[in-house]
Amino acid sequence: MYCNQCEQTAKGIACTTVGVCGKKEDVADIEDVLIYALCGISLFAHEARQKGIIDEAVDRFTMEAIFSTLTNVNFDSERFVGLINKTVELRESLKGRVAEAGGTVDFDHPAATFTPADSVAGLAEQGAELQFIPNLDADENIRSLKQTLLYGLKGIAAYTDHASILGQNDPAIAGFMYEALSALLAEGLTIPDCVPVAMKAGEMNLRAMELLDAGNTGTYGDPVPTSVPLGHRKNKCILITGHDLHDLELLLKQTEGRGIDVYTHGEMLPCHGYPELKKHEHFYGHFGTAWQNQHKEFPNFPGPVLFTTNCIQKPKDEYKDRIFTTGLVGWPGVTHIADKDFSPVIDKALAMDGWQDETDNGSVMVGFARNAVLGVADKVIEAVKNKDIRHFFLVGGCDGAKPGRDYFTRFVEQVPDDCMVLTLACGKFRFFDKDLGDIGGIPRLLDVGQCNDAYSAIQIAVALAGAFECEVNELPLSMIISWYEQKAAAILLTLLYLGIKDIRLGPSLPAFISPAILDFLVATFDIKPVAATPEEDLQTILG
Repeated sequence: MYCNQCEQTAKGIACTTVGVCGKKEDVADIEDVLIYALCGISLFAHEARQKGIIDEAVDRFTMEAIFSTLTNVNFDSERFVGLINKTVELRESLKGRVAEAGGTVDFDHPAATFTPADSVAGLAEQGAELQFIPNLDADENIRSLKQTLLYGLKGIAAYTDHASILGQNDPAIAGFMYEALSALLAEGLTIPDCVPVAMKAGEMNLRAMELLDAGNTGTYGDPVPTSVPLGHRKNKCILITGHDLHDLELLLKQTEGRGIDVYTHGEMLPCHGYPELKKHEHFYGHFGTAWQNQHKEFPNFPGPVLFTTNCIQKPKDEYKDRIFTTGLVGWPGVTHIADKDFSPVIDKALAMDGWQDETDNGSVMVGFARNAVLGVADKVIEAVKNKDIRHFFLVGGCDGAKPGRDYFTRFVEQVPDDCMVLTLACGKFRFFDKDLGDIGGIPRLLDVGQCNDAYSAIQIAVALAGAFECEVNELPLSMIISWYEQKAAAILLTLLYLGIKDIRLGPSLPAFISPAILDFLVATFDIKPVAATPEEDLQTILG
């Protein structure tokens, strides 16, 4: 096992015996086997495209398979066995079609002919021998860039998969994925070879987020400012967490008229702002913050919990029987619902006590995506010109349990009264319920949405730059980004592709970034770690 794809990796270097996320060594090694096999199929899929062969089923499977290897998605080694076997099956099918079309099928790399073991133990042994990450390249700088690319691809796969569920697809994204996965196998690359591919990944992620945005808003309407209760009312209940709006829609429809309230958790909070979801009267409120508090929160929720796109660290026995997963999410011993029939979840909710009282814990506002913000753009622009608004801060990203993340709470608490804070993703749960007041009737804290709603934030910045006839980097805007996993890596690549500079990243920099590559990022994009204290960064930014 060698895994350093998340911010909390052991000792800031790599997890080598068990993941900080709870992932066991055999699961991590088998995930490496899956990625290796996907690199192999990519050789043929890329060649197939040169011959005009595009297989949407292969593209869809590839995204799902890559997505399954994200941090906190799937911890079930058995489920990876099927993914690996299907990868090889599809590879051989593509190989035959490419050969018939006169394309190249005699690739030298052993990934092109890889034969997986026939057991979990055998696959884990293959993964341990493979040492996929350490063997990406002998040069630490090229290895660093390849890792950056790989983790960006994982984020792109997640967003592309979500978009596909809602009928939004672009074959160019899969085409790039095959090209990039093939590049991971290439030898003798230089930094000038690798950087453009990483920037292309940023471009493709922007396209993936655009598609997902189109799918979300096209299906559920543009988010509108909405007050969401943080308390609860007396009733049976289900808690849904993750990111998948389609799963939420299905759950709401299947619980209609059943006497069950549906609460959101984590990144599902922004879903309350979508008109086609909020119309359900039993879609009531929000419970809990983000995954770092799950073990504390879930035992206190008197109903079942449904995970849609991310799992938790090993579920504790006292609530394991009321944890359900769907989609790619999995953990041994937890009920997985593959057919989207949530009857087991509903039956569990009806069997449990539910809330026996009513509690008012206040509320939070959501729904400040680009349409809502740009709808008051004239007021924002006037406030900036009148110096009522001095600066904008985008404070968002991933959350985690590692010490140091209180920096982001303290930063927001100290942002001056004449500045506004935009936030998105689960990082906002460090401060999402703070009342920062308003400027001219516009809330100072604006929840833009989920992590993929970085697309909305980008569109807001572009629109403001257009209004002020300047470049985005010339706006009174600073980005303070927390990161944890691979979707954040993909968003960072998008920001770099767009030429956004002076990004502050924390609470620590990626372990997979080598010193030389960090120097390159600093010199090219002025990217920097957050300071030891928010006071230092605020002083530097505002003077």
